[in-house]
Amino acid sequence: MRKGIGVAPSGWFDPRGRAIGSWAFAANRITGLGLVFYLYLHLGVLSILLVGKSGWNDFVALATNIVFLGLDVLLLFGVLFHGLNGVRVALVGTGIVPDRQKALFWAFSVIGTLTLAYGAFRILGRA
Repeated sequence: MRKGIGVAPSGWFDPRGRAIGSWAFAANRITGLGLVFYLYLHLGVLSILLVGKSGWNDFVALATNIVFLGLDVLLLFGVLFHGLNGVRVALVGTGIVPDRQKALFWAFSVIGTLTLAYGAFRILGRA
């Protein structure tokens, strides 16, 4: 890092001591990376279809395990947070509600939490 630039390379991610928007920004990056990882994992799982019906049946038996269902709930959290925070950023960034950023964050947090609770109940109810 050259002198005078300002922030260390890891500084873009450190939300400590900052407003709630910085925490949302950092979490949005984490969930975005998690969703990209899941995309590649999902494509790998779909390749199991090439093995045939027995390979797929073995995978389904594994995927209905409580650990994998818990990972599905984690995926749902990532999708909800990333999506709802993206809507919030779009509403604020386009100037539709530029002065309501914190209220939108908390409103979308409530919506996301309720949706996550319902989704987790539905996902884990199959276990």
